[in-house]
Amino acid sequence: MEDTVSVRPDFVPGTSKQHFFGVFDGHGCSHVATMCQNMMHEVVADEHRKADCSGEETAWKAVMERSFARLDEQAASWATSRSRDEPSCRCEQQKPLRCDHVGSTAVVAVVSPTHVVVANAGDSRAVLSRAGVPVPLSVDHKPDRPDELARIKAAGGRVIYWDGARVLGVLAMSRAIGELGSFGVVLGPLVGLELTGLCARVQATDT
Repeated sequence: MEDTVSVRPDFVPGTSKQHFFGVFDGHGCSHVATMCQNMMHEVVADEHRKADCSGEETAWKAVMERSFARLDEQAASWATSRSRDEPSCRCEQQKPLRCDHVGSTAVVAVVSPTHVVVANAGDSRAVLSRAGVPVPLSVDHKPDRPDELARIKAAGGRVIYWDGARVLGVLAMSRAIGELGSFGVVLGPLVGLELTGLCARVQATDT
């Protein structure tokens, strides 16, 4: 199983009524998704403590961008410096054993009584239900988006249409934590702030 979820009520020490939710869809193996499940809320809480996040979108944007970047750096460092030999992991087929081309999508929501902050990289989604009407809170990063396609090509990557648009004919998303940065699959999370009343929130991946 390569998908993980994280639910952390009151996740920032010293504050209340700020709750963390995350969905992470791993690719290649579950290692990066599991890392995000175990660490993302702690990193967001740490960046939150360093910033003034009184509901301003610019402050939250910086918090989420730094948090995603830290997880991306952690995943890259972990992948290149250590070997893994777990029977459930596809990366065991590599010689030497290591996870050098794996990663995970990420969609994260911080929910408080006054706002919902959503950040995503990849094609896992957050949706708000307001009076039964779905309100998208995230935008998919897909290889066939004109802006993403141009960026991937500029990085030396290719988009091959095999059961849909895929980077190198494999990855159905164009941004992720970890992954093949040298081929245009990069981080660059999209961050949004919803200030109106919360009704119901749904986060989902493609499986």
